[in-house]
Amino acid sequence: MSTSRKILAETLGAAILLCTVVGSGIMAQRLANGNDALALLANALATGASLYVLIVCFASFSGAHFNPVVSVVDYLRGGLSAKLLGPYIAAQTVGAILGVFAAHLMFELPVVGFSQHVRTGPSQWFSEYLATSGLVLTILLCDKYHKAKVPQVVAAYVVAAYWFTSSTSFANPAVTLARSFTDTFSGIRLSDAAPFIISQFFGGLTALFLARFLSGNATALEASQPGLDDQKLPSR
Repeated sequence: MSTSRKILAETLGAAILLCTVVGSGIMAQRLANGNDALALLANALATGASLYVLIVCFASFSGAHFNPVVSVVDYLRGGLSAKLLGPYIAAQTVGAILGVFAAHLMFELPVVGFSQHVRTGPSQWFSEYLATSGLVLTILLCDKYHKAKVPQVVAAYVVAAYWFTSSTSFANPAVTLARSFTDTFSGIRLSDAAPFIISQFFGGLTALFLARFLSGNATALEASQPGLDDQKLPSR
């Protein structure tokens, strides 16, 4: 697969993802009549559905990262070359911001609207750390042992993480930065974005460590008990 096609896939995927996140947030807020729980549910379901479609459609082109943390972790584990790492992150970030602008145009809002939505504090930073570590661990383990189920599992995790995290699970530096450009339901103040992004990268590194530890134990177990992996890891 050519580099240009991979970069285009990452750009388009991130753009569609953010158009979904922001657009569904705007629509949900307009239709929920002040019911924030209903608006969040609609936003979460739309995001999960979009992620499922995007992973299925773009995985064979670029791996369907759409997330700088996922790309960095893939690089550290030898799956993504150093030559592609920078372009992937740039494509994801530019695509995400373009997706926000597209959502604004659809709903007749100013193309750029800096968010005033306050999202800060240790609890939210810890939330982003856990949300991202959980997402990346889900991706790594599912990719190793249940590869065909990655789209469903990632989409399900994201929908759940909207609800079990106090930050509503951004779990993606490109998404975080892009959402600072929308003063809507899904926005975040630009001044609040940096701690989120730092927490997300630490979460990704934690997930990489845990995945290596768990996979190492699994390998030792399989070697000592032949046939056990066929029972516990049927799709390996």
